[in-house]
Amino acid sequence: MRIELTTQQENDREGFRAFVDSRVVPQADLMDQQEQTPRDLIDEMAKRGYLGAVLPKEFGGAGMDAITCGILYEEIGRGCSSLRSLLTVHHMVATAILKWGSKIQKEYLLPRLASGAMIAAFGLSEPEAGSDAASVQTTAVLRGDSYVLKGTKKWITYGQIADLFLIFARCDEQPTAFLVERTRPGFSTRAISGMLGVRGSMLAELRLEDCVIPKDNLVCRVGLGISHVAGTALDLGRYSVACGCVGIAQACLDASLDYTSKRWQFGSYLKDHQLIQQMITGMVTNTKAARLLCYHAGSLRDSRDPRAIMETSIAKYFASTTATRVANDAVQVHGANGCSNDYPVQRYARDARIMEIIEGSTQIQQINIARDAYDAR
Repeated sequence: MRIELTTQQENDREGFRAFVDSRVVPQADLMDQQEQTPRDLIDEMAKRGYLGAVLPKEFGGAGMDAITCGILYEEIGRGCSSLRSLLTVHHMVATAILKWGSKIQKEYLLPRLASGAMIAAFGLSEPEAGSDAASVQTTAVLRGDSYVLKGTKKWITYGQIADLFLIFARCDEQPTAFLVERTRPGFSTRAISGMLGVRGSMLAELRLEDCVIPKDNLVCRVGLGISHVAGTALDLGRYSVACGCVGIAQACLDASLDYTSKRWQFGSYLKDHQLIQQMITGMVTNTKAARLLCYHAGSLRDSRDPRAIMETSIAKYFASTTATRVANDAVQVHGANGCSNDYPVQRYARDARIMEIIEGSTQIQQINIARDAYDAR
């Protein structure tokens, strides 16, 4: 099988790349240091159709195919992993509503999500529930025509500014999904700062203290919150993270090629030293391999092949571990400069480490991939 980008996909890549180089890269380090994402940058992504990339045109989306979305994730990730994380959670919620939401939810919310009039965040993780998604402790009780939610969510990407949250809670002891607007009584957020990486993603802790929402804010049915709603969202999240990791690896490679071509040590440029060449070779090979795994997963997603879910997990596993290795080598190549804020490779290394934790940790992917291999015998 040979995967080649179409002319349109190549043109889209050039457009994404130009945006990243002109608007994202110059601000990325400052976003990391200030732990903020400029609103004008989000608004510009909305105008370019990036926030509605995964949504069909009937809802105001761009209707991008999976490979084109993957290219978008890669390019944004190359510039700033925090900004790519915004696309991830926003798209996760939009996709979940598109597949499992009611007609009213789709007609009202999806055009607003596509235009950027509303920013969405994914509310699954809790202080005591991370990889074990089914163990959430947040509760939802039906009282008349409303649900009353009580609990705490943590590590919520862009939770500081999101307008709409996809919240997972236990209803009648069954995992269930709900849409919660920021303006609902009993809902509040607290900013989380000082994280290792992806610092511009404006993490928040969400508090639901007898938060009352309409009965119509239920997504899908009671009991299908994890298996159906979260499953759909997390599958897309893994794809976005995988492609974003390719972007991190490419950024590390580009930075290392540039640095070793200018740095003079022991009577020659670093690029002429064989051990440096060995590290560069690993970066090139693994980055290309990760990209091809993402393209393969994207191709299967476009054809609605059931293998797409596992191939996406494989791509996420390989790309995230690759990003960590490549980023570590990039820091090593840069020496002490690689540990300085004057060079972005230290940010790439910190961000890459986060990628092995979010949307299914490396260990969770290893378990799932191995189980699938045994089941396929």
